[in-house]
Amino acid sequence: MSRPSLTQARFQVALLTWLAALPAGSVVRAESAPPAAASTPGTARSGTPAWPSAPLSLQNVLELGLQQSPAILKGKQDIEESLGVVVQLKSAARPQVSASGAVNSLDSGRIEAAPFGGPGGIKFQSDKNWNTAIQVSQPLYAGGRIAASLRSARWTREAALASYQALVEETLLNLRIAYDDILLAAEQIKTQEASVHLLEQELADARRRFEAGTVPRFNVLRAEVELGSAKPRLIRARNAHRIAKNHLATLLGWNTPNDGAEDIPLQLSGKLEAQKGDAALTQAIGRALAQRPELTALRAQEAIRGEELTQAKSARLPVVSAYGGWGWQSRTFTDDFSGYVDGWNVGARVDWSIWDSGLTRGKVDAATARRQKAHIEIDDTARKIELEVRTAHSNFQESREVLESQARVIEQAEEALRLAGARAEAGSGTQLDVLSAQTALTEARSTYFQALRDQRVAWARLERAMGAATLLRTDSGTASKP
Repeated sequence: MSRPSLTQARFQVALLTWLAALPAGSVVRAESAPPAAASTPGTARSGTPAWPSAPLSLQNVLELGLQQSPAILKGKQDIEESLGVVVQLKSAARPQVSASGAVNSLDSGRIEAAPFGGPGGIKFQSDKNWNTAIQVSQPLYAGGRIAASLRSARWTREAALASYQALVEETLLNLRIAYDDILLAAEQIKTQEASVHLLEQELADARRRFEAGTVPRFNVLRAEVELGSAKPRLIRARNAHRIAKNHLATLLGWNTPNDGAEDIPLQLSGKLEAQKGDAALTQAIGRALAQRPELTALRAQEAIRGEELTQAKSARLPVVSAYGGWGWQSRTFTDDFSGYVDGWNVGARVDWSIWDSGLTRGKVDAATARRQKAHIEIDDTARKIELEVRTAHSNFQESREVLESQARVIEQAEEALRLAGARAEAGSGTQLDVLSAQTALTEARSTYFQALRDQRVAWARLERAMGAATLLRTDSGTASKP
């Protein structure tokens, strides 16, 4: 099977980035394209993406990330750099064309003359000469170095694609987490605003009762203290929301507005909803060891180290090359600088380093050590990936159990607050009961939304640990150990 060209490699990069945006195991869904960009006053800068004109869904954010995330843009340049290395490696098996030329002028005193032929003798060389030539050379045999360079080119390409895939998956994970962090902060703002509103109502009621003489001033002071304690939580929630939006904007490569506003014009259309999905631990570990692009890249690196060892050993064998060309040079026995002779030349060349004082042996030893290190790195990374999967799976199970435990807590807390208020109105309850119920409702809402975010993030991390975003396919099918 013929090897893919560099154009095909670039197409595979684009395909991988598109596939990486799809949820694992899903089919492309009909969703709206990313909202059209619109410049906000004071935000547009040369060469930077403009702000969106509509709220963004999670899919919109992932698509925008693939288009403009600085991490992915830099990764694409790494791919281009690697493809340049591939071209360099392949050049070892291809013909080399070179041209040369020289012009020389000598002091006539340095030209020896034959002691015959009249006064001053006969000079067999002109004091001015020039020459030029063009030559084509082709390596024929290099002790295995040429074949090793071609194989290294293929493995370099596959290692670069796998590393790029890992970068894409990590970037998409960060975008998903940043998106959910904004949604969580928005829900926490609503929760804290509701808490402050309830406490303001309680304070107003305590003041009315105090003015009517039915409760002591202590009730008013307690309500004021509770309200004062709730306001910092609302302030922190709003600050967390601003910071989360700035973080997502940075991941997407947007420059923050320079108009002095603290809150950037970034709106989301998504909601915090429980993430559906599950995976058995054994199955998750198996998928990770088969699909993680980091392992694919390391196996390709191990193969490259093996080819480097072959190249190091090739220095013990002769190098055979053929060459041919055409040359021009000025005439030797005349002072006519414009006259010349020309003709062809062909030949073969053999170079063999018989003794290099241990240079080749040192290179072979170093290449052998690098190959062994690459093999150890694969085993070590596989163990770390398994640990990562186990940790992500355990965290997902924990987050799911916590979320299930909070399913009816908000309803119960709302009912408890209603009953506490009713009892206080009837005179059988105390203000402390109402304030405690309000605090419990706020904590229940905060815990529930935090559990939702944690469950979504835990599932995203588990998908990343399994390498489920995309599966890199090589020339032989699925990525496997060379």
